[in-house]
Amino acid sequence: MRKTKRTPAGTLLSEMILDLFRLNNRLLSAADRLVAELGLTSARWQILGTIATARQPQPVAWLARDVGAHRQNVQRIVNELAEEGIVAFEPNPHHRRAALVVLTDKGLRAFEDAMRLQVPWVNNLADGLQVEDLDATQKVITEVLRKLEGDGE
Repeated sequence: MRKTKRTPAGTLLSEMILDLFRLNNRLLSAADRLVAELGLTSARWQILGTIATARQPQPVAWLARDVGAHRQNVQRIVNELAEEGIVAFEPNPHHRRAALVVLTDKGLRAFEDAMRLQVPWVNNLADGLQVEDLDATQKVITEVLRKLEGDGE
């Protein structure tokens, strides 16, 4: 069996990916704690944010694409949110069976409350970090994501 060797960039990126996995898990746990008092989880908050920031109402499949999640998982969360009156379904003029998901007033309040909690939290996390470093990191993450999305993943 022939051994393959990572390039220096491949080695650094591999190490960064492992750190990103750990960071993702920590972020999800921290976000769960941050919004628990609002009756939200990080997953619910992510869906609310995707709905709130979309240019127009979208069906579940599009929401799933935007968050990089499986449609079935997003559908389950959206259904739970609908049962609680946080989101509602509207007819989709382009597809009879794929209803559009919209925030209700209750959902908008929940999202805004979550964002009010997020501001001091994220500012605290950013304390001591350099804007230039954050910008460079964001560019690397965006480029890797673009490449992965180009592969159909």
